[in-house]
Amino acid sequence: MIAEGRRNQRLVALYREMLRIRLVEETIADRYAEQEMRCPVHLSIGQEGVAVGVSAALRRDDYMISTHRGHAHYLAKGGDLRAFIAELYGRETGCSGGRGGSMHIIDRSVGMIGSTPIVGGSLPIAVGTAFSTRLDGGDRVTVVYFGDGTTEEGVFLEALNFAALKALNVIFVCENNGYSVYSPLAVRQHPNRSRVAIAAANGLATGTGDGNDVVAVYDATKVAVDRARSGGGPTFLEFDTFRHREHCGPFFDDDLGYRDPAFVAGWLARDPVTTLERTLLADGTLDAASQSEIVSELRAEIDDAFAFAKASPFPPPSDLFRHIYAEDV
Repeated sequence: MIAEGRRNQRLVALYREMLRIRLVEETIADRYAEQEMRCPVHLSIGQEGVAVGVSAALRRDDYMISTHRGHAHYLAKGGDLRAFIAELYGRETGCSGGRGGSMHIIDRSVGMIGSTPIVGGSLPIAVGTAFSTRLDGGDRVTVVYFGDGTTEEGVFLEALNFAALKALNVIFVCENNGYSVYSPLAVRQHPNRSRVAIAAANGLATGTGDGNDVVAVYDATKVAVDRARSGGGPTFLEFDTFRHREHCGPFFDDDLGYRDPAFVAGWLARDPVTTLERTLLADGTLDAASQSEIVSELRAEIDDAFAFAKASPFPPPSDLFRHIYAEDV
């Protein structure tokens, strides 16, 4: 009974974290038209299951490197919501001092080494970070996120080879949402090209899973994390997922016709947040009153973060040349 109770608490916690990210990003989308967030935004709506499932298997001091679509990764890793929203508004209290915006998030207090919008640019940073852990003799794990398009870059193979050669504590997490902007996998990669097989051929342990199933993501990641900490080397994980909105921006773009309506409907029916919510309500783990209370608490937290951001000052002109050199950090 105790074990079952802990399991239920864990499921509610995973649901709450996914819902938190969903509500944050929907609020960003709603307020973006105010023209006060002047950086481009790549929303993670629909892909919360991967970020939350992976981060649930990590320690706070484990490292993480992200991409242009990194909001969910940062928040799931324990990032400060106030600092995150302030960063979108370009304020001095932002996690990157108001200098990075949506695509350049850094917060070393939660192991967020940074995010980069350059496709594949995060991979060499990740293996370098993991190599430093090896030289220091520590057991921290480095997780690096990237999309299916990154696996078409040469640095992908170089990173896999180096990680396997040095048996590094790095986990490669491929969020396969099936599209590189508007181009599906079918026009970019041969149907017999398996990204998992490529990783295995380079000497990595591998795993796959449904990115909409947060528990499955957690389970696969936990195996990889335990393997890394025990000296078993790197792992490549691929999770199928789906972004609900346009590649870049707060709107929907399915009117452009690059995704079949039936395909979109199928993915929306498997939404990671609402699917787990229905399960928890159906089996009695969560009741309607508790679910409503969670939503109210999250909305209050989000409103507070936006108010904090808007009340925060912009970086002063005198700080224009700060943070250019490492000694200034």
